[in-house]
Amino acid sequence: MAGFIVISSDFVNVHISTSKDDISFNEKRFSKDLTISDLKAKLELITGGSCNTMQIQAFDKDNKFICSLDDNNALLGSYPLDDGMRLHVVDNFIMRNELDFENIPKFELSQDEYAKKGDTVRSFLLKNKLGKYNEENIQKKDKLEKEEKALVESIKIGSRCKVSVQNCPDKLGTVMYAGSIESLSGYWIGVKYDEPLGKNDGSFKGKKYFDCPDKYGAFVKPHSVTCGDFPVEDYDLNEEI
Repeated sequence: MAGFIVISSDFVNVHISTSKDDISFNEKRFSKDLTISDLKAKLELITGGSCNTMQIQAFDKDNKFICSLDDNNALLGSYPLDDGMRLHVVDNFIMRNELDFENIPKFELSQDEYAKKGDTVRSFLLKNKLGKYNEENIQKKDKLEKEEKALVESIKIGSRCKVSVQNCPDKLGTVMYAGSIESLSGYWIGVKYDEPLGKNDGSFKGKKYFDCPDKYGAFVKPHSVTCGDFPVEDYDLNEEI
């Protein structure tokens, strides 16, 4: 097998949910070289849980439990995580509970006064160039979205196509949808495969984007789709017993 190299993305895009009030957050992007300990520190800022007590569970797109991320020294990339999965944070959320002062008057600072303080979440994000304060990442994200939009606009509904996803065999099918998907970032291509190798029937989270039999449909990123003259193959099911 010498000479073969498996290449995978350095990042993974996952959804975040918590065990408190079933609260969920928008899709987040994490580097696979993060240790679980560093991941917990980031999730502490996102969820209000404590990195010292939280537990992290991974679920796939069908809400099936995959594994627990319980080794603080392990790298995130060592766990079987794919884009679109969900990380569920289990904690008692003492930190956040202490901030839930319902029906109590709140002391509020003006925007100018808040900006002058050096011990706020905003100052931390600015100092470490995180979130919306990381201009380089924002520019990369904007560039990627523009490239995806251009690809989507160039792909015609009804075109025959080949879908190439890393670490998976190529699949042939027909383009059935091109555009955005509710609750997901960026742009997507809906494909009806020639074989039942998909994950859905053209629906995502209960919303129908195109029609096809169950397990024949899938949504993939535009860069994974190549349109061309790909005839439907004749799959003779009687060739094997």
